[in-house]
Amino acid sequence: MSNKKSLEEIKCLCKKFRKDIIELLYSKQTGHPGGSLSAVEILSVIYFMKANSNIDDKNRDRIILSKGHAAPILYIILSELGFFDKSELDNFRQLGSILQGHPTFKTPGVDAITGPLGLGISFAGGMSLGMKSNNLDSKVYCLLGDGEMQEGIVWETVMSAAKFKQDNLICILDHNGVQLDGLVKDIMPSSDHVEIFKQFGWHTFSVDGHDVSALSNVLDEAMTVKGKPIFIDAKTVKGKGISFMENKNIWHGKPIDKDCYEKAIKELGV
Repeated sequence: MSNKKSLEEIKCLCKKFRKDIIELLYSKQTGHPGGSLSAVEILSVIYFMKANSNIDDKNRDRIILSKGHAAPILYIILSELGFFDKSELDNFRQLGSILQGHPTFKTPGVDAITGPLGLGISFAGGMSLGMKSNNLDSKVYCLLGDGEMQEGIVWETVMSAAKFKQDNLICILDHNGVQLDGLVKDIMPSSDHVEIFKQFGWHTFSVDGHDVSALSNVLDEAMTVKGKPIFIDAKTVKGKGISFMENKNIWHGKPIDKDCYEKAIKELGV
């Protein structure tokens, strides 16, 4: 399965994906727009530029959406790559569908079940250790949410991955500063994540999570790191691309009504 795209192609796809997210969630009146919109560039660069996602290759990379509520953008990308027909998106969050509200193994291309926050990075840590033990030349990419960093299970994985020198594990934080009930800094403030991960023994980077060129470059740098797991703090905007959704916690999982749908599509200009 060939999935490689140029930077310009990625930028065009990201515009399309934002429109696809809004149309999908409006049509179903359910789902999570804010966190899906903030993760568009990160997941697009991973899937279309960096990772080997060929399901038939035992050395393929694994990609885990630990912030599982952003499933809409994951499903849109997987359908674009041909893991399943795009018509399946019509069944999003419907009873018996292969596209549930959070990723499950029912969905072709999904590497881990991620509903409870913190579960995805635990999968990622175990996978990367197993792959390293078996001398597989593969990477595990794990996308986290910053509200998710409040889960204790996250830090158990952070400690163990450093101990076992899991340099095939790349964890990326979708750092949009907003969670379900408000701003992260108001709900459970934390220190600089880059410094925290560095103290735990990880190799760290910071990047603009909406700059596809910068994301591409930092992921290339991450590939060269030896002896340490990698943490990338990607600064993003919740609801990116739609002014009335940006940085608003109400759009974590609010249904999109007709008026907001029309405004969003007009702003996206696609």
